[in-house]
Amino acid sequence: MKLYRGISRQAYWGLAALSFSIFIAAWVVLSRSMESAAVFLPSPLDVVEAGLALFRERDFASDVLASIYRVTAGFAAAVAVALPVGLLAGTAKPVDALVQPFNDFLRYLPVASLIPLSILWVGIGDAQKISIIFIGTVFQLIPLVADTAARVPKHLVELGYTMGASSRQVLLRVVLPWCMPTLHDHFRVALGWAWSYLVVAELVAATSGIGHVIIQSQRFIQTGNVMASIVVIGLVGVLFDQLFRLSRRALFPWL
Repeated sequence: MKLYRGISRQAYWGLAALSFSIFIAAWVVLSRSMESAAVFLPSPLDVVEAGLALFRERDFASDVLASIYRVTAGFAAAVAVALPVGLLAGTAKPVDALVQPFNDFLRYLPVASLIPLSILWVGIGDAQKISIIFIGTVFQLIPLVADTAARVPKHLVELGYTMGASSRQVLLRVVLPWCMPTLHDHFRVALGWAWSYLVVAELVAATSGIGHVIIQSQRFIQTGNVMASIVVIGLVGVLFDQLFRLSRRALFPWL
């Protein structure tokens, strides 16, 4: 197999289907070979049935929509902060010195430890869940944006100044457009981080959301519901990821 060699779309999706098939087959084998599988590892069919029951009996769709709203809001807020801060940190050394060391301190803080403070500061509503997702994402995004901005070819920047552009114009018309394809990929990865903080965000004092269903089901040893909720997170994540892929093709067709 040659490196970087392309394959047909049919081959790509065939291999993708194969990976899922192998995973499901291994899951079936393990669940059948395990004692008390209904408690420890329900079969795929049992998980599907549990998921359908959640949608029928619990109005699980409203929990899914609540989680999508919280993740989207927290992620959007993180991008809105990380993009300008990271661009300035990557292009101006004084801003880099002001932002990056402190950001390095913040991004290593365990987000779960901030839940009690977030409840004290903003209560137990959606704002608290959104703030946890925001905190878990924004401090990871800032250095990615800054590193991307720092790699802009210097001759493009100098060309902008030579043509009479101001620093603001160079930032918006040279640096930002050059960075956008790479930043789009970073944002796609960061959205995965945002979803990974969902259960943490909904861990305490939540009355809705997929994470809340997971925690409640775990308390009553409803393993099928736990796994069905996790599968739903994965499916929604795949949907969001595909939307990012499609938007990349639309926004940057030359790549």
